[in-house]
Amino acid sequence: MLTGATGESVSLIERSWRAAQEASGLDAVYVATDDDRIAEAAKGFGADVLMTSSDARNGTERCAEALEILGDVEMVVNFQGDAPLTPPWFLEQLVEGLRGDVQAAIATPILRCDGEALAALKADRAAGRVGGTTAVADSKMRGLYFSKEVVPFTVEDYAPDAPTPVFHHVGVYAYRPWALRAYPHWPIGPLETLEGLEQLRFLEAGHPVLCVEVDARGAKFWELNNPEDIPRIEAMLREMGAP
Repeated sequence: MLTGATGESVSLIERSWRAAQEASGLDAVYVATDDDRIAEAAKGFGADVLMTSSDARNGTERCAEALEILGDVEMVVNFQGDAPLTPPWFLEQLVEGLRGDVQAAIATPILRCDGEALAALKADRAAGRVGGTTAVADSKMRGLYFSKEVVPFTVEDYAPDAPTPVFHHVGVYAYRPWALRAYPHWPIGPLETLEGLEQLRFLEAGHPVLCVEVDARGAKFWELNNPEDIPRIEAMLREMGAP
């Protein structure tokens, strides 16, 4: 449960569902799960639920199962349940980005870190925590690599509000249906195994990942990866006045 500005305690999955509901241009929002408890909780706050098997090894494989239930769609957006602070325009810009790049199999948002965010990422790693993911892209915004380490390497100290050369990967994906259907059949490569990052399977299989740079527009962003993230996210919710 996460507590916002009004003192209301709301489950992480409901907060994430609410965030997805705010994005325009999405035809429907579903909670995909293999857990009856999650399904019942989701139905309790009004979500449509897609029941998948317990065979999915990550969120992308679960989305592939959900696609088989849904049938023909233009694209599938995977909004994961640990990112309640994701602003709706991140999703809107992500969809627009994939629509505009016919060669990309998948698109994902990246957010340039300011000094405060970069310091938080480095603090996690210094404490031995595996937290946020960083991304490196080429000049055409094709993903070169994603890592749970802070890349690229930098020793410079930045002011809290200063831009840095490090991009925080936002754990949301938009897939073309053909790529999503093929994904579970591609082998899990050594990079995906080492990093535990599902998007690396696309890179290891030779399929381009479009990185869509998004702008926080003053909003706070962080994902819940460790118990230590809970007070940080709750403080951000209060600061933004979120219930």
